[in-house]
Amino acid sequence: MIADEIYRIVDQQLKKLGALPEHPRKAMLSNLRRGVGRIPGDMPELWGIFLRDLPQELQSKDGTPTQGEWAVYLALTLYALHQQGQSSNMNQKGMSLGTAVRRLANPNQDPEECPSYRRFQTLLTATSIQEIAHYLRGMIQLLGKESIPLDYPQLAKQLFFLQFSSTAPRVRLLWGQDYYHNPKKEEEEMLDKIKGGIK
Repeated sequence: MIADEIYRIVDQQLKKLGALPEHPRKAMLSNLRRGVGRIPGDMPELWGIFLRDLPQELQSKDGTPTQGEWAVYLALTLYALHQQGQSSNMNQKGMSLGTAVRRLANPNQDPEECPSYRRFQTLLTATSIQEIAHYLRGMIQLLGKESIPLDYPQLAKQLFFLQFSSTAPRVRLLWGQDYYHNPKKEEEEMLDKIKGGIK
């Protein structure tokens, strides 16, 4: 499946990046950060990291970036932005965008009263990939300030699906479900039940 290839490519590139010695890794992250807000292909120094190993069916035939190229490019450049100034890896398997954004809020706070909620909603209603990229950049900066990681291969896969009218609603629903799911509150409720049963 094409989306699984996108996941694999981003995962592989992040592993290669993580295995680099410190100086080359920092240089590559810096290059990738300069690509934030740009169109895939604008910066020749980034061609290798987002085009290498990209299957033919995901590559542009006319110079207009494909959905696959956008997904890989955005995931890698936004990861570099997220990683800036961090001592630990901001790529964490299983940490969806909805879950990460929810972690910006107090667990006891109503999800709709969180300051990040309106920004998240704006992202969810964006329709073009350029618009999505713009609002997602703001969300990544908020997550970076709080050192909240994200699953970037998963994000790339979801960004691919977000570009098709038939699959975009499923991505939005998944992000919404993850946002409203509050495991910390469930854990506290479970502890309260246990304590209540002990008395």
